[in-house]
Amino acid sequence: MKVGIPKEIKVKENRVAGTPAVVRALVSAGHTVLVQQGAGVGSGFSDEQYRDVGATLVPTAADAWSGDMVLKVKEPIEPEYGFLRPGLLLFTYLHLAADRALTERLVASKTDSIAYETVQVGRRLPLLEPMSEIAGRMSTIVGAFYLSRAQGGSGVLLGGVPGVLPAHVVILGGGASGVNAARMAVGLGATVTILELDIERMRFLDLTLGGSVRLVQSNEHNLMELLPDCDLLIGAVLVPGAKAPKLVSRDMLKLMKKDSVLVDIAIDQGGCFETSRATTHENPIFFEEDILHYCVANMPGAYCRTATQALTNATLPYAVKLANLGVEKAVQQTPELRPGLNTHAGHLTYKAVADAHGMTFTEYK
Repeated sequence: MKVGIPKEIKVKENRVAGTPAVVRALVSAGHTVLVQQGAGVGSGFSDEQYRDVGATLVPTAADAWSGDMVLKVKEPIEPEYGFLRPGLLLFTYLHLAADRALTERLVASKTDSIAYETVQVGRRLPLLEPMSEIAGRMSTIVGAFYLSRAQGGSGVLLGGVPGVLPAHVVILGGGASGVNAARMAVGLGATVTILELDIERMRFLDLTLGGSVRLVQSNEHNLMELLPDCDLLIGAVLVPGAKAPKLVSRDMLKLMKKDSVLVDIAIDQGGCFETSRATTHENPIFFEEDILHYCVANMPGAYCRTATQALTNATLPYAVKLANLGVEKAVQQTPELRPGLNTHAGHLTYKAVADAHGMTFTEYK
């Protein structure tokens, strides 16, 4: 099979879908790997490193997209829509529940697409977890940065100092991103509260975090009681493959202190705050109701070297299997890939996406 790795073109997206180690594994398995020139430079991988492990360096995106399977990091954006076609297998993050235009284009083009974020093993999302870990840790870092008065925040130091109380960080959701945000915030000395729905998950977090975090049942009443004292609010909720629930309304936001900071990790799936809208690393923040919003839709791209290595560690076994077997046999033999299949042969095959857009769902059999 010919496997293409194009250069990412989303604003400030420096990750790459395949490291030289990935290329070596695919070439060793008998596949041709087409790497667009410069695709890995942002993550610290030179064209020579790819050439040394057997990649075929190609000059244009069209050349890389000519492969039978294309590996990407982020979903195709409009300049790439023309590359979608029947028989193409696309393996990448898609977040289709928040993107009707791309959903319609994938279906119309009859592209087979497998979304990293909906590959599922039990309750785990193994290809989303590495980026959730990075986004969670990063949310505390950027939140602490933007709390600085120089950056527009309230001027509160996250960890405080002797004689001055630390900031209060409130995290919505105790999944992979939420728990990593909490660990960073605790490490910096903040007071941390996680709101979580699942009682068993809260028990697990209590044991894991050693009592360093306050755990509260997630409901509107408890959230409204916490907001007036909150300095940094982190949205880390996830419904696999579906649009994120709007947990904080504009009116609820008015309960927060002026110039407090909000970080919406769930923005890739539409965001969990009514006031959220996707931003970029070039223009990451905006204010609504006197609250600083950070809603960058590809947060881990800021730490591209780490993120690329973490992501490809997880995706490589599946990429090799898909290249070896093709989409239909790979899905049949690997149960976790079945929920990953979002579009196939002109059909929308992931129910949560169909529900989000009111489109027709076709179960893949």
